[in-house]
This record gives sequence, C-alpha cells and structure tokens, in this order.
Amino acid sequence: MPIKYTDEFKRDAVALVESGIAQKVVCKDLGVSKTALQTWVRDAKFQSHGMTPSTDPQERREMAAALKRIRELEMENEVLRRAAAYLSQAHINALKMIYPLVREMAAAGAPVRVPVAVACRVLGFSEQAYYQWLKNPVSAREAEEQHLIEVLRQLHEEDPEGGYRVLADDLADLGYRVSERRVWRLCRLAGIRSVITTRKRRYRKAGPPVHDDLVHRDFTADAPNQLWLTDITEHWTAEGKLYLCAIKDVWANKIVGYAIDSRMKARLAVSALEMAVAHRGNPTGVIVHSDRGSQFRSRKFVKALKRHYLRGSMGRVGACGDNAAMESWFSLLQKNVLDRHPWATRHELRLAILRWIEGVYHRKRRQRRLGKLTPVEFETIMMEAVALAA
Repeated sequence: MPIKYTDEFKRDAVALVESGIAQKVVCKDLGVSKTALQTWVRDAKFQSHGMTPSTDPQERREMAAALKRIRELEMENEVLRRAAAYLSQAHINALKMIYPLVREMAAAGAPVRVPVAVACRVLGFSEQAYYQWLKNPVSAREAEEQHLIEVLRQLHEEDPEGGYRVLADDLADLGYRVSERRVWRLCRLAGIRSVITTRKRRYRKAGPPVHDDLVHRDFTADAPNQLWLTDITEHWTAEGKLYLCAIKDVWANKIVGYAIDSRMKARLAVSALEMAVAHRGNPTGVIVHSDRGSQFRSRKFVKALKRHYLRGSMGRVGACGDNAAMESWFSLLQKNVLDRHPWATRHELRLAILRWIEGVYHRKRRQRRLGKLTPVEFETIMMEAVALAA
C-alpha cells in the first residue's frame, strides 16, 4: 500500500532541498523516491505563485515561463517598494530620507541612471536642498533606523497590544533581519509600547482529564498501531521559541507523526495526529496516550481522535512517569539536537529536527530493545515475517 504523505511532510522535504542539501541525501534521509521529491519541489514553486500543477508538458512550459516573468515583476515591485518606503516617512526629516535614493539613482554605476534634476523635479523638492544635504548627509544607519521606526509605527497601529517581541516577529515576516534587542531600542526611542503595560501572574492548575489512563505505565505493544505516545517540547532560538509535538509508536519506537510550529496551540497536536494517521494507513482503535496539557484536552484534539476512531488516554498531573517513554525520547532529542549549539532561526532548528528524526533516529540509530535494529529495519523485518506467516 503506497504511503500517503501529508502536505506538511512535503513542505519540510522541499525546505531541506531549498536549504542546500542535495536531493539524493534528502531522499535517503526521508525514505522517499527521487521522482516524488522532484515533483514536490516543482509543484511547490508553482503553488507558491497560485498555480495549480499540471501533468501536461505544454502547460508546464507555459507555467515555467509565467513563473520567470513573475520573478521579474517581483524584483521590479521590490524597487518600487523601497521607493515607497522612502516616500512614506511622516517625520520632520522626511526629505532627508529620500535623498540617499536620489544619490543611488544618479550614481555612475546605477543600472538606470537618472539625473539629479529629473529626480528632484519628479519627487517634488529643489536641487539646492539636495546639494545642501549632500555636504552633510544622513548616514545609512540613521536612514535605516528612521525607516524601521516608521515601519514599527505602522505595525503597532495594526496590533497595539503587541510588545517589541511581537513587532520583531512581524518585521521578520516582512523580510527584515533585525534582532529583538534592536527592535526594543527603537521602540523605546520612538515611544512605541504595548497598550497592555502590566500583566498579573496567573497560576493555573491542570484541567480535569478528558480520558481515563488506559496505559498505567505499561509502554509495550505486540503489534504496530496499538499504542501511540505523544507530548510537546519547546526550545529557544534567537527568533524565539519553537515547539515540537511528536507521536511515537511504542512497538518499534518509531516517530509516526510530528508537527513543528512557533506557537503551542491545539492545531500543533492535531497536525501531528493527522500525519500519524496518514502515514500509518488510517488505523483505528489505537490508544493515544498523553499528559494533561491543554492542547491534548482541547475540543479540536478530542474531535480528531473521534473522527479517526482512536482511543484517548491521559496520565496524572505532575507524574512524569505516566508518560516516561515519551519523556525519554525527548531527552534523547535534547542531547542530540537541541542542546548541541545555539540556534539562530526557527527554520534552521526545524530542519535539524527533521533530519535527525528521519535520517538518524529512524534509519541509523540501533536500539537494543529492538534487537540492535533501527526502527525502520525492525518494522521491515517484522512486517515481512508476518506476511510470510500469513
């Protein structure tokens, strides 16, 4: 039966290729065919621009030509965006922010050289003012920071509750590479602050379980898809926290589903569950054991269990041993990936986690409980033995 890969798994595979890893290596690590990976990469390029992938050669050539033109338009739009950013400054030194652009356009090495007189006439200021500025210009650093402050003001107007960390994330989404420390300094300089100035500390007790404990610390199974364990871990990067929800089949100790995101919401657990169900061929009656985290008690997760005819199970509050097998796996991940060195970006850490799970833990790390076999080897051998016995 062919494996039906989830969209998230395909996106992660494409991200590994885009990060510079050879397609041959990605295919080996993830256990997918080269043809499938090439198709995912090609389709991702089309889908990122709103195109529906086609199998017709003529349509593919037309889409490729359209994609090339779209890239050209995007570059032209970036030029216009930069000019608009200069022109959108609303502070007293607004004209000084446009002068560097005039200097760039009038430079001898500019792709399209525009005379100073023409640029000044179009932009609405005198040549004399420009040449006065040229004698004592604003530094590139000052111009950049004034531009960033104006962008921060616009973002703050859209979401006044967000603090400087939220603004830093929003800047990153717009393509700016700015540290949180610098965003904090610019916000303080410009007087930008969240409307929520103080917050009371809230200590919440874990909510009541929505399932009984069906495991009772017996982390064993006689066949695949009898018992799955799940939990969520977090780790810091320079951009902020990254959360991982993983689901493990205790029969072969294989991670059958996972989801990675910058926010720990119910959809994180649901996405991991959907991947596990898809990759394991839609099994029913599987016990899915977790702690009492709000993500696993959420209505979305409970509905997902019922939709796929799975059985929920929960341990006690503050009893790590009730999910010890999953905690042990997270400890292994912590030592082998998370704590190896500081991580600059969430994307970098996401790809590292993905490569370790699929390329190392599943296919290279042998386990004594499995007879010194890897999870993939153990499942392959045992499945063949069952097939021969039948």
